Amino acid sequence: MTSSTPADIAARIRPAMTKLYVMYFRIAEQSDLTGPQLSIMARLQAQGPSRISQIAREEGIRMPTASNALHQLEQRELVERIRDEQDRRGVRVKITRLGESELERVGEERTKYLAEMIGTLGEEDLARASELADIINKLADSYGSDLIDTNTG
Repeated sequence: MTSSTPADIAARIRPAMTKLYVMYFRIAEQSDLTGPQLSIMARLQAQGPSRISQIAREEGIRMPTASNALHQLEQRELVERIRDEQDRRGVRVKITRLGESELERVGEERTKYLAEMIGTLGEEDLARASELADIINKLADSYGSDLIDTNTG
């Protein structure tokens, strides 16, 4: 019987997660947007215009890193800077229509590649993977909130 402590589970799945992550991004590399850039764009799409400091905090990155990523996205017209309505001296960043369509295109492309990977499973494993999808999403949601809470608290 295998042990099921968090450390034991992590030790069992970490090498496979790393391998799958690397393979997934090699396959999905047709977009020249980085994972962090896509994450920022998805956050802007979900939350609306945000200050750079807020983006950095919520992404768990430093301000210069966020500024650089946003500058690159702005150069490609995927995001734009707008005046902060509450503080006229401040600037917020918002995703553009082009950014939204690029985010959708890349998302569909990557979903297709991930589906191809998952499609190699047999019927029984596919059913188990379907059950695990909810757990993986729950883990991603709770980990993301914990990260945000620690960076703001």
